[in-house]
This record gives sequence, C-alpha cells and structure tokens, in this order.
Amino acid sequence: MPTVLILGAGSDMAVAIARQFAGNKYDIQLAARNVSALSALEQDLRIRYQVQASSYAFDATDFNSHGAFYNSLTAKPDITIAVFGYLGSQEKGQTDWQEASRILHTNYTGAVSVLNIVAEDYASRGTGTIVGISSVAGERGRQSNYLYGSAKAGFTAYLSGLRNRLFHKGVHVLSVQPGFVYTRMTENLKLPPLLTAQPQDVATDIYKAVKAKKNVIYTKWFWRYIMLIIKSIPEFIFKKLKL
Repeated sequence: MPTVLILGAGSDMAVAIARQFAGNKYDIQLAARNVSALSALEQDLRIRYQVQASSYAFDATDFNSHGAFYNSLTAKPDITIAVFGYLGSQEKGQTDWQEASRILHTNYTGAVSVLNIVAEDYASRGTGTIVGISSVAGERGRQSNYLYGSAKAGFTAYLSGLRNRLFHKGVHVLSVQPGFVYTRMTENLKLPPLLTAQPQDVATDIYKAVKAKKNVIYTKWFWRYIMLIIKSIPEFIFKKLKL
C-alpha cells in the first residue's frame, strides 16, 4: 500500500485527512509533538480501515531534529502532507516577540525546514507528492492577522517555487488555500457559516486534488474568487478598511 505522512497529525483537519486517505487504503504515518495523543487515532485507523498506522514525535519548530525525524520513519512516505500551523494572537504578537516568533516559525520556517528534507528525498527517487496547507490569509495582508498572513504568504510562495523545481524531477506539489474552517484553532472566532468549511471538506478536496495532480486548490472553492476581488482593491482604498 502507498504511505501518507501527516505532519501535525493532532489537529482536527489532520484527523479528517488521515481518515480520508486510510479509507482509500493508504497506510498512515502520524507525526506530532504529543505522540501519546495520537494513540487513539492510530488504533482507530488500523481497526476501522485495515491499514498500517504508526506515530512519531515531530516538533515543527525544532529545526535541528527534522533530519533525524525523517530518517526514523520505518518506510519513506509516498505522500507528505504538512498540516501543522499556529494562528496565535495578532494583538499579542505586535508587542511580544516570543508570540510573533512562534507564529512565524511554526507557519513558515518549520514547514520549509522539514519539507526541504522531504523534497530532496523525493527528487532523488523521482517520485512523490508534497501537500502544503497554506491559507487565503497569505494572499493580502490585513490588520487583523498580518503576522499569520505574512507567514502563510511566504509558505505559499515557497510551495510555488518548490513545485516549479520538482516538476522536472517527477514530483507533484499541491498548494491548499483554505478559507475559514471549523477547527479547535478557530473555535473562539465568529465565523460566517456559509463561508466556512468542515475539516472533512478540506480532506476530501485534498484527496481528489492529489489524485488529479492539481497545483492549487481553494476550500471552499469560491474562496478563489473572493480573494481575487480582495486582491483587486486598490491599496489607497484597502488601507482604510478594517479587515
């Protein structure tokens, strides 16, 4: 069976992705900081879907450990999905560098660090798929979340460049741009129901996009057009808006 590595496997979105791929007979490698918290999901995947499942310790911000982590995998994955992220507090991050640093390093630096390692392995093998979950927040800076948004903007650009480079090596790179999603990370936010996806919506879209070898997807689909409108607003008008 092909194998999927899920980085940041403790999130609601990651759980949905793991079940989506396991339901289609992929073996699953779960990676997160708190390995013990993954045991119930690991057992559920094995029993419910009759696939192999394993768990590994992974910390996105412990950059020096990423090489050893990837080498410790019992089998190198066919698909790697970077799900981890940290929304953080924009207001706190404006005056607290520790908060700002955590937002930036979790959403950008940590992703680049581990995916560089995965990319080298896939390039040498001439096969593989990398999926990066970025965000529409990275498509234009807004006062409400520009620390998170700037990190995701960097990650989106990284994935684009990685796709350009690895295409010539036979490796597929998929950028995922979710809008609002109901998860524990957003549970304290008032989200508009019509514009907000469920984790399973994201999981289904990712699976279909991987199979179809798409380059960039938005979840929900209409966020592509919402962001097109937002990006088209002239800066002299945009800077006056409260978004």
